Amino acid sequence: MDAFTSLLNGFAVALVPANLFYAFIGVFIGTLIGVLPGIGPAATISMLLPVTYAMPAVSAIIMLSGVFYGAMYGGSTTSILVNIPGEAASIVTCLDGYQMARRGRAGPALGISAIGSFIAGTFSVVGLMLMAAFLARVAIRFGPPEYAALICLGLVILMNLAQGPLFKTIQMALLGFALSYIGTDICLGTPRFNAGSMELLTGINLIPLVMGLFGVSEVFLNMEESEARQIFETRIGRLLPSLKDWADSWWPIVRGTVIGFFLGILPGGGSVLASFVSYAVEKKISKHPEKFGTGVIEGVAGPEAANNAATGGAFIPLFALGIPCNVMMALFIGALMLHGVQPGPLLLKQHPDIFWGTVASMYVGNAMLLFLNLPLIGMWVKLLKVPYHTLFPLILLFTLIGSYSTSTNTFDVYTLIFFGIMGYVLRRLHYELAPLVFAFVLGPMFENNLRQSLILSDGSFGIFMTRPISASCVIAAAALLAASTLSNVRKKRELITRG
Repeated sequence: MDAFTSLLNGFAVALVPANLFYAFIGVFIGTLIGVLPGIGPAATISMLLPVTYAMPAVSAIIMLSGVFYGAMYGGSTTSILVNIPGEAASIVTCLDGYQMARRGRAGPALGISAIGSFIAGTFSVVGLMLMAAFLARVAIRFGPPEYAALICLGLVILMNLAQGPLFKTIQMALLGFALSYIGTDICLGTPRFNAGSMELLTGINLIPLVMGLFGVSEVFLNMEESEARQIFETRIGRLLPSLKDWADSWWPIVRGTVIGFFLGILPGGGSVLASFVSYAVEKKISKHPEKFGTGVIEGVAGPEAANNAATGGAFIPLFALGIPCNVMMALFIGALMLHGVQPGPLLLKQHPDIFWGTVASMYVGNAMLLFLNLPLIGMWVKLLKVPYHTLFPLILLFTLIGSYSTSTNTFDVYTLIFFGIMGYVLRRLHYELAPLVFAFVLGPMFENNLRQSLILSDGSFGIFMTRPISASCVIAAAALLAASTLSNVRKKRELITRG
């Protein structure tokens, strides 16, 4: 079956009324949390995981996908009108978007942001459709040694790209692995690390863990912020960009789409890095780089296209290899596993409705977002005035209900509270939570493939060096780890020398 026929089957899935409804709910919620600063898509998706429990798997992924790319659209509104990024990927948009608003050009800034996002989002879905199927055919040749080595390489790359110190990142990854191994041994069937608790025999539930780490801790952190949000009072006026605006924005949108898509595929890349790189490229090649930061439309068009294109690229390693390239994709793996679907190269063969239905829904969702963002900007602006002290108790209530509803077990509520406090403390101590979640999600997959590899080789680790793909991954991981360690040692020596 060729890609075109598969895509038509995907539209047959995506255009079912129920799935259309879930796509709309996803993009609406995504836009909403993108507009409201301080929540973010990771916290929102973690809070919505319990809601998807009773849905069909394809409907759940369609809705969560809508939240993910919808947040990229909504984040630009606050960046332009309030100078506060509703989502981390929209930080760069503040630089020129807010200055455009101050000069009375809020309308064109919001318009080019929505239209550029639509163009980039659509083309990234085309890339997802073409590349994921090809990679999945290649990845079918992977066995347990290749998967174990690939997971190891992915974790090393993510640790190297983390913003914090390497030592703290490794600590978080090891903590995630340790938490993932609580429960029952997958080979022997014996309890391990459960401290005699019957509730922990089945392990720690992913839903209260991620809801606590991201949702509850986010509430605690934002309750500390007393800064008032002041919306810049300006007439938004005409939203459609002028011909000159189009001429200035067209190539930045094209470049941002390409940059965002390929950076979205890379582990640790994602929409935040894509928007920064796009802005840097536009400033570098501009004939008037000194105007960047004063309200040039290229500084809005490029980054907004890049962060939306990155969302499509991020799904490629998820669907093709079953490997998450960022924390959002780790949550999607959790959502698939909740529905008994194993991510990886066989997903396209065993569950084509999920892959092609999700791809087709992204075409539909991007069109929905265009109509949601342009005509309803006035409503989104009013939502910015919702005070935090009203919003966050509702979020806490939702997380508590969601955590309890998945298993009707009060132990999950205690787990939620525990990880909420833990997430808050770790973030206050400047630890990144993403490596912990990566390791927690990938830990059982890594252990399973590692132990299968050792069974195949009668306990010899040499199996990883006798197979070309796994050997390449192991060598690359060792080289990256050695390079980052030497770099840290060199930096410490320089600090000692200067001191």
